[in-house]
Amino acid sequence: MDPATLIGIALAVGALLVTMILEGSSPMAIILLPPLILVFGGTFGAAIAGSAMADLKKVGGWFKLALLPAKVPPVSDRIATLVGLAEKARKEGLLALEAQVKDIDDAFLKRGLQMGIDGTDPEELRAVLEGEIAAKKGEDKVAAKFFTAMGGYAPTIGIIGTVVGLIHVLENLSDPASLGPLIAGAFVATLWGVLSANIFWLPMGAKITRISDLQAAQMELLVEGITEIQAGTSPRAVRQKLTALVPPSEAAREAA
Repeated sequence: MDPATLIGIALAVGALLVTMILEGSSPMAIILLPPLILVFGGTFGAAIAGSAMADLKKVGGWFKLALLPAKVPPVSDRIATLVGLAEKARKEGLLALEAQVKDIDDAFLKRGLQMGIDGTDPEELRAVLEGEIAAKKGEDKVAAKFFTAMGGYAPTIGIIGTVVGLIHVLENLSDPASLGPLIAGAFVATLWGVLSANIFWLPMGAKITRISDLQAAQMELLVEGITEIQAGTSPRAVRQKLTALVPPSEAAREAA
């Protein structure tokens, strides 16, 4: 599992804090409740306004998908599983996989193998599985667009917060001593808008897109393996065909 997103966010925030300290500023200077409420609350509200009500029930899962380590098993494990199934099917017949299918945790692989064991036409089996892959990619795209939209709204809402703060500054022109802190506080909203967009929301949207691509590629590999097993292809040929679908860099990394 790859914790790259959390590491990247921590590194970016750490760089910001170190920069502030080196410049003689206190990191607590940007912890102001009003701009935080406006930027984060306003951004989330704007993103919800551009979504359907049904999407609200999925937002919690989207945050988990974007922040938690991705569930993408090593492709070598996938290939080994499929080759093992091909060996059993080759020796004992396709029906011999019936008992083994029950022990498979991957729901997609389990459904595909069961369809093959049940005698589903190969073209129909492929069409059903590819349709499921397309549906998953479509759902992941909605999640990624939600965070990408937040990344677009946040800087503008930050500017709105700055304008609101500057209005308050203009109301206090008679007190020159207070102008400096008020102006600094006004620009904190812009800082949080730009910061949250580029450190949180846009990377989270990119993470979901990347994980979706990786998972879809593995699902497509499973489709190829299932259809080869159904066709009675030899285990060696199954391994060669599936290995050929793995990007060279990934194959070299796992072989190391």
